[in-house]
Amino acid sequence: MSQHNEVGKIGEEIAKKFLVKQRYKIIEQNYKTKYAEIDLIAIKQKDLVFIEVRTKVGDNFGTPEETINKNKMRKLQRNAMAYIAMKKWNGYFRIDAICIVLKPDFSVERLNHYESILS
Repeated sequence: MSQHNEVGKIGEEIAKKFLVKQRYKIIEQNYKTKYAEIDLIAIKQKDLVFIEVRTKVGDNFGTPEETINKNKMRKLQRNAMAYIAMKKWNGYFRIDAICIVLKPDFSVERLNHYESILS
């Protein structure tokens, strides 16, 4: 496994623990559609929430937030719509992002949760 993949997996686990503490119920992890992969899918109250997790070690080479570009947003939206259609979900849904910066020892330097990144 590359360091990039390892950092991603560590970030997803940190995000999952964070969300569970915030009373989200994780229902899927690394859900693959024909378009790409959805990192986490959760339920919060009655809302379906798709969560994109972006993790970096340090932000010397840009922040995790900067990696969410228009193309990534389009993919996230397509993935969410495919999932909703397949599950026949007719309630409210949103797409969130959790951006994590790790210290060199992989402990958390910062974690930001952005709700409804697509509007």
